[in-house]
Amino acid sequence: QVQLVESGGGFVQAGDSLRLSCATSGRSFSNYVLGWFRQAPGKEREFLAGIRRSGSIISYGDSVKGRFTISKDNAKNTVYLQMNSLKPEDTAVYYCAARLDSLIVRDAAAYNYWGQGTQVTVST
Repeated sequence: QVQLVESGGGFVQAGDSLRLSCATSGRSFSNYVLGWFRQAPGKEREFLAGIRRSGSIISYGDSVKGRFTISKDNAKNTVYLQMNSLKPEDTAVYYCAARLDSLIVRDAAAYNYWGQGTQVTVST
């Protein structure tokens, strides 16, 4: 089992920045991917970014490319999502997820473990 706990969400104004954190714990795996998703009311869960355990491969969703940055600190077992130039349309619940494979994919159904989510609200 893998446990994921997100933090860092909040209420910000357009143009502000936020950094989300996802602390991981539990069983260790030799190959895995950590990803960030978000889900706004009435919309499907959207892939934002993914990173391999080694940090060597990173992928971003089209809507956040150039604004969001994923990184990880293996010593702290934590993955981060730095979000800059936030827009009202970024308002959503943000989730951290783990996939027990080395291939980064955008399909939420391919991820095995999920955190509880953290709310991000961006006002105009």
